[in-house]
Amino acid sequence: MLAPDQECTLTILQTSDLHGSIFPHSYANHEPKELGLAKLAARIREEKQRADQLLVIDCGDLIQGTPLAYHHARISHEQPNPMILCLNELGYDAAIPGNHEFNYGLPFLQKAMSESRFPWLCANLTDADGKPFFGRAYTVKRFANGLAIGIIGLTTSYIPHWENPAHIAGIQFRDPVETARYWVRFLREEEAVDVVVVAYHGGLERDAETGEPTEPLTTENQGYELCASVEGIDVLLTGHQHRMLAATVHGVAIVQPGHEGRMAGKVVLNLRAKESRWEIRQKQVSLLSAEGVQPDASLLELAADYEAETQQWLDQPIGRIEGNMRITDPLAARLQEHPFIEFINRVQIEMSGAAISSTALFDNAAAGFAENVTMRDIVSNYIYPNTLKVLRVTGQDIKDALEQTAGYFDLNETGEIVVSPRFLAPKPQHYNYDMWEGIEYRINVAKPLGQRIEFLTQEHKPLEMAAEYEVVMNHYRAGGGGNYTMFQHKPVVRELAIEIAELLATYLLERKVVKATVNANWSVVAIGGQGSGG
Repeated sequence: MLAPDQECTLTILQTSDLHGSIFPHSYANHEPKELGLAKLAARIREEKQRADQLLVIDCGDLIQGTPLAYHHARISHEQPNPMILCLNELGYDAAIPGNHEFNYGLPFLQKAMSESRFPWLCANLTDADGKPFFGRAYTVKRFANGLAIGIIGLTTSYIPHWENPAHIAGIQFRDPVETARYWVRFLREEEAVDVVVVAYHGGLERDAETGEPTEPLTTENQGYELCASVEGIDVLLTGHQHRMLAATVHGVAIVQPGHEGRMAGKVVLNLRAKESRWEIRQKQVSLLSAEGVQPDASLLELAADYEAETQQWLDQPIGRIEGNMRITDPLAARLQEHPFIEFINRVQIEMSGAAISSTALFDNAAAGFAENVTMRDIVSNYIYPNTLKVLRVTGQDIKDALEQTAGYFDLNETGEIVVSPRFLAPKPQHYNYDMWEGIEYRINVAKPLGQRIEFLTQEHKPLEMAAEYEVVMNHYRAGGGGNYTMFQHKPVVRELAIEIAELLATYLLERKVVKATVNANWSVVAIGGQGSGG
């Protein structure tokens, strides 16, 4: 029996979408950056010193994303995973797998899990019998004062749309909402917990205040639905969208801490004893910034050898560019074909045997290639561990995909072409704007959405809408990722299991010198009429 009116405070700290970021610098140019787990570690240790009861939870996309993470996965994978070493050092209480946890295959993920001194939770990823695939749907943390916290793990069920099927073989991706409904009730009734925390690698599909949809309503992000339709959730820790969010939705405290360790989520619950249970009296949500924080020395030391090996590997020479493949203006590189984009597409065509290719400039930090190319240049520009697929699609599919990609642009008040808010919020999606080789086309941003492709030819002959063509693209796009639903369930002609970054490196190593060329087979214009607006 608890003493009447006894009070206590529970602090929950959350990281998410760290994407292999430990060190606070850029791998492209060594410049310092206000991010990384080493900085957040200092904030976590501060909170541990002052909190009565504390939980620290990671919400996924932990072990992929930086050259350090790539080097470990592909070259030094027999060593312990550096991200896991850091979470162990900081005393994390739980972690949830994100979609990028699967990028290097199940054996690599399961090794990382086996090295963890904390449980990995995922209730909605099950085996064929409905049992949690990774062994644990939830955990219960019981404190000395009797406070019992139930933590349920959930992962976006949209992963099969993106991931290499071999990397998720045997896993059933069940609906997070229905799964949460079962396990929340179980924790309340069977485990008699005082507080239910749902840690979800997924985000909010609706605005936290208005409830209006903020993106196409698929099953990729269902955080708002979890709050609105599952009774008994007290705290929802979210991720995946890379948003910075601290809010309350239908009484549920919600945080999402961005990505790459720029922020940590913080939820504070004030509780009061009532008979044999604790009741929540107040919820507070906030974000803790890494900006201006001195990185934790012990974490830097823990990962120092991994970093040194990575930096040495990154500076290995690969080949030489004759001409100019530097990107100085990312918008300009998306408005008119750039030699760097043509290079990637031509490598994809040559390596796959397809006649048509598409690729993207993944983010605005991509700098292209200088004259002398190193592995640092490769992995800094091609940041995802994608592989290639050749699909058999129709001319209509290609046109539909080009109309989808044309939505990346809008016209501003002065008639200038700008990036549409649709591709900037709730997070930047530059990787969902594709540029094509092997066809000729023009995007006219002055025309309405869905009517922007003015001509579409192959070898200067009109593309036949009913005819079939072989197109090479990365596996994310081939699965329909980025709302390219026209590619879902299309026949796969060929697959290349080698990562595209490795294909680019191999191409340069074999040829030693590559000329920067551009055939200007596409362009973006704004001629006549008005754009669609945001």
